[in-house]
Amino acid sequence: MLAGEHGHLPRSEQAVYAISVAAELAGVGVQTLRLYEQHGLITPTRSVGGTRRYSGDDLARLARIVTLSGQGINLAGIGRILELEDTNTALRATNAALETTNAALRQSNTDAAERPGAQP
Repeated sequence: MLAGEHGHLPRSEQAVYAISVAAELAGVGVQTLRLYEQHGLITPTRSVGGTRRYSGDDLARLARIVTLSGQGINLAGIGRILELEDTNTALRATNAALETTNAALRQSNTDAAERPGAQP
């Protein structure tokens, strides 16, 4: 059973952390988070009142940003790396979906060929 199933922990995509909490968890300052947002590296959800809210997914992205920054990569470079990683993740998901569809089609063709009276 997952912890989030009974509401003990928020889902990774659920934006619940205020900017001060997110900054503390990421090990950076609040102004640094705002800078990352200005550069388009992170886009927190906004509450109805306009307050920034960060999710577990945002915190994972922040950890990646902090790691890259610690390696001496500038913010423009970090932005490009994150863009490429996001594209790679999307392509992998698309590829997995296509492989699943392909396998289903092959099975369907195999099943059809095995039916009595099937034409080659």
